[in-house]
This record gives sequence, structure tokens and C-alpha cells, in this order.
Amino acid sequence: MNIDFNLFMNDIVRQAREEMVASGYTELKTPEEVDEAFKRKGTTLVMINSVCGCAGGIARPAAANAIHYDKRPDYLVTVFAGQDREATERARSYFTGYPPSSPSFALLKDGKLMTMIERHEIEGHDPMSVIAKLQKAFDEYCEEV
Repeated sequence: MNIDFNLFMNDIVRQAREEMVASGYTELKTPEEVDEAFKRKGTTLVMINSVCGCAGGIARPAAANAIHYDKRPDYLVTVFAGQDREATERARSYFTGYPPSSPSFALLKDGKLMTMIERHEIEGHDPMSVIAKLQKAFDEYCEEV
């Protein structure tokens, strides 16, 4: 059996992107889009997406489900590590004090980083515990919907 690895990866990336968009997140593909999104007043949840298993099995399901809550961010955005490299680098430039981590989540308020949920807080955990971490951050920084 001869599998075209590039086609296989393209399909995985496409599905990962579609999951986030279907969950209500806006993809940021350029540094300019990142800057514009991060300048907005209010709260912005950033999901650093990736193709690893913990992104698909834990982080994306948590991202999709955590937002069904009394308090939630004003804006939901995502950048894709390893795919939209320049946009991801720009997003990470806002996350001072944190090493690059994917998947991960950042919560910004008025363009300032409030908190991060890094890969080590996702990998090896179940989606419900990541949802709880996200919702705890929403309780602290977001307004009721």
C-alpha cells in the first residue's frame, strides 16, 4: 500500500482547521491578522492549534466545549503551529514569559496576556480537566454572556 504522506498530512491539517472554525474560532493566518485581533478591547481566547494527538484528542475538544459557559471570551481565535508559522510566531511574541508551546491556550484582555494553559497542562490530561482550567480563567477575566 502506497500512501502519499503529503496528502495524508494535508487532510489532517484541513480537518484540524475545520474543527476550530466549526467551533466558532477565527483563523489568524498572517502576522497582521494577529496584531489586529490582539488589539481589540475585551477578552480574546487564542488556541495554538497543532497536528499532535493531544491537540486532536484533548485541546480541540476542550476549545469547542469550554465556551458553552456563563462567562466566555468576547473573541475566539486560533493560529496553527507548524502551518501558519509567521502568524504563530507573532502570536507567541505576545506571550512573554512563556516558551513556545503547542497546543496551548492564551487568554488576553485588552491585548494583554492574562493567563496561559501550556502543553504540559493539556498533554496527558483529559478534555474535562482542560475545560475546567479554561472556565476557571473565564470566571476570572471574562464577563457573563
